[in-house]
Amino acid sequence: MSLYNFCKNTAGVLIKIIYKIEAKNVEKIPKEGKIVICGNHVSLLDPVIVGIICPRKINFMAKKELFNNILLRKLFLSIGAFPVDRAKADVSAIKKSLKLLKNEEVLGIFPEGTRVKTKDSSNTKAGISMIAIKAKAPVLPVYIDTNYKLFSKVKINIGDPIFLDEYYGKKNTNEDYKTLSIDIMDKLYSLK
Repeated sequence: MSLYNFCKNTAGVLIKIIYKIEAKNVEKIPKEGKIVICGNHVSLLDPVIVGIICPRKINFMAKKELFNNILLRKLFLSIGAFPVDRAKADVSAIKKSLKLLKNEEVLGIFPEGTRVKTKDSSNTKAGISMIAIKAKAPVLPVYIDTNYKLFSKVKINIGDPIFLDEYYGKKNTNEDYKTLSIDIMDKLYSLK
């Protein structure tokens, strides 16, 4: 058993003791092929929750500050997470994302870049659409609805894949990517 599956199974047992998980439309997660899983971000537990319900390994892009602790850094890197500097266009994180998708893997991103309680388009980063377009990968929106109070429900609703193929091979501007990313988040929040 891989470290990822061990962590996923262990976390799954613990999370299911503390919360009642209700996941809708899990069958929309493709069994193979590249995909960008895109979620809203309300808690540090979001990647754990999404990872538990997903039948495939997710390689999460995570804020670089989580990698400051040497033990956490080793753990996160060993389960496929990788750092991103949210203060700038992080070329190394973009390259890592594109490499994962080229290898037909699953990339997990929370495009708001920070935890938010309500939808705020100004938080949305342009990277989600730019990565999806450059990698020619569909985006799968995942809405997490919870307050994470002990023993409460955690509802996860998975939407239909979003295909951006009409933008492949075009000279898209940063403004184009930002607009497309906001559109993705609008579709994500419509799953509420």
